[in-house]
Amino acid sequence: MTIPPSPMRHGQPSEDGMTRVELTWIEKRVEHWIRFGRVAVDEIVDRRRRIVRFRPGAIFAFVRWAANDYGTVSSRIDIVRAVRANEPFTTLPFVRPGGDILLKIEGWPKVSQVLAAIDATEAAGVDPCDAAPDHWRHVHNRIAAGQPPRPYTMERHRAWLKRREIER
Repeated sequence: MTIPPSPMRHGQPSEDGMTRVELTWIEKRVEHWIRFGRVAVDEIVDRRRRIVRFRPGAIFAFVRWAANDYGTVSSRIDIVRAVRANEPFTTLPFVRPGGDILLKIEGWPKVSQVLAAIDATEAAGVDPCDAAPDHWRHVHNRIAAGQPPRPYTMERHRAWLKRREIER
């Protein structure tokens, strides 16, 4: 089975200033999906691929999982902030041009901890894409150190909203 070349390799950077993420779904082989984030544009490339776009400043979680005949080969999650034009960024596979990486975790046991932290944020009544970017950096650092992350509470969220108002 051959998959045609990605349309993301051409026309970079995008004229609309949005961050593009290529999603692939080949059942039980390659699964790339968005766990949270506000998608601005959703373009279907073919029956296995889509390209979603995020406005500058948007925060999203991008999950990548791959397997072969013997089981999982790789699993990872990245929580990324879409960058504005002329803003520095880090490159990331399947994300063009790249983004401000808030969290980068590999390996299913750790990825499942991040997914649990996302679920806990939602359970606290906060959309994860609205949570403080520093919270996702905190989750990354705590999991990398083998420690459980502190939960994101409504109280922390209110403090973040106030801080953001002052910074503007």
